[in-house]
Amino acid sequence: MKHTIAILVEDQPGVMVRVASLFTRRGFNIESIAVGHSEKPGISRMTIIVSGDEKVLEQVSKQLNKLIDVIQVRDISPQNIIERELVLVKVHTDSLPIRAEIIQLVEIFKAKVVYVDRDTLTIEMSGGEEKVKGLLELLKPFGIIEIVRTGRIAIARAKNNLPN
Repeated sequence: MKHTIAILVEDQPGVMVRVASLFTRRGFNIESIAVGHSEKPGISRMTIIVSGDEKVLEQVSKQLNKLIDVIQVRDISPQNIIERELVLVKVHTDSLPIRAEIIQLVEIFKAKVVYVDRDTLTIEMSGGEEKVKGLLELLKPFGIIEIVRTGRIAIARAKNNLPN
């Protein structure tokens, strides 16, 4: 089972490395990690996706809570959450009809073309994991040149899931 773990940490150099090392030392695989500033100055929010059963989740939570810079660890998987990922994909376009077809796909997925070159299009899209996979699968036959994906970020729909 995949778990989405939301972590509030002190915004200090090396915190992400310490958190990632903890996973490495315990033999847990991080499927996705995203870090950014939170609404509070000096505090960052990490979103980590990890696979495992409840025992793995409990171990991860206990170990994370032992780290000095960690303020709070919360598994938000069972809650009603909104998850998103950002993807940039560069696709080969060798003719105007192909370019038009790709642009039509981009519109269907509510993505956007952010750069046009003579024989490539660069597309930006944000959405859930399935939406991203769907677009990439449909673009594959055209010739994907490069893909850049962020880690997934998530937020609970309910009002007070992390402390102020």
